[in-house]
Amino acid sequence: MTAVDMTQGATRRRLAIRSTIQALGMLPILILIAIMFQFLSGYSQSGSFATAWADGRFMSWQNLSIVAQQASINTVLAAGMTFVILTGGIDLSVGSILAASAMVAVIASKIPEWGLIGVPAAILMGLALGLLNGALVAAFKLPPFIVTLGSLTAVRGFARLIGEDKTVFNPQLPFAFIGNGNLFGIPWLVIIAFAVVLVSWFVLRRTVLGVRIYAVGGNPDAARLSGIKVWMVLLFVYGVSGALAGLGGAMSAARLYAANGLQLGQSYELDAIAAVILGGTSFVGGIGSIWGTLIGALMIAVLSNGLILVGVSDIWQFIIKGFVIIGAVALDRYRLKGSART
Repeated sequence: MTAVDMTQGATRRRLAIRSTIQALGMLPILILIAIMFQFLSGYSQSGSFATAWADGRFMSWQNLSIVAQQASINTVLAAGMTFVILTGGIDLSVGSILAASAMVAVIASKIPEWGLIGVPAAILMGLALGLLNGALVAAFKLPPFIVTLGSLTAVRGFARLIGEDKTVFNPQLPFAFIGNGNLFGIPWLVIIAFAVVLVSWFVLRRTVLGVRIYAVGGNPDAARLSGIKVWMVLLFVYGVSGALAGLGGAMSAARLYAANGLQLGQSYELDAIAAVILGGTSFVGGIGSIWGTLIGALMIAVLSNGLILVGVSDIWQFIIKGFVIIGAVALDRYRLKGSART
């Protein structure tokens, strides 16, 4: 074997290892975190390392079901956020849109014999608000950060306005089964979230539109010169983000039988962004996958659930989650430097 062959073989092995790591993404870390919480929850229960694994509650089927449900709404929001971030944008308004949509869903659910209209009403409300964001970004060339930061505040005020700044209840909510029921033992929240991931994967990886979304994120000027209508792509991704935030609002209302314009959805946008970045989608756009986003959302849910089981106070939970978000951004910068080197 010549020196050239050996060099080429080493290069192929490095590329194969890099491809494998990129494909696995954060999955190995998710598994390690889950194993850690199984031990820690068992130790906090029994005080013995010898029986920590057996006594752990994290890996119980009941708790894993709870984790999946906790991740569901964030997965739906993060799926919409993935579309936006892939184009190099950001949507800080998804938490507020969720609150406004949940309020619309509960109010509409009180219409006699038309209560189920609350779900499509919530989605349409989210779609309208998302398209408004998209129009401001695409047509007026305003920075996505500023537009959606303004929407975060304005839509939150709108949510409080339509609910008269009160919590709106409906103990007879017609679509409550979405938040509290199951199909063949699988919670509806989990089914909906997984369906959203599948549809998102199909759009991003199996359609021309998906190719254009990646192209706009990679280089919007080149995409425009190649004939892609960038403004339509931007309008689409912000519309998707808004519509999925609306769906998340309906899911939240179904789980709580209520909606509150002030508190519901607070900081949800941060969890969604963290899930997307942890999942490997780059802030600069053009790089990422919806399956990575699913792993990221599960990591956020596992972290929240595990810290509660271990007995960490809510104060430290906020601090730890904050560092996770910072770590996610740092990881994104490291990935970009790695890409530049290769």
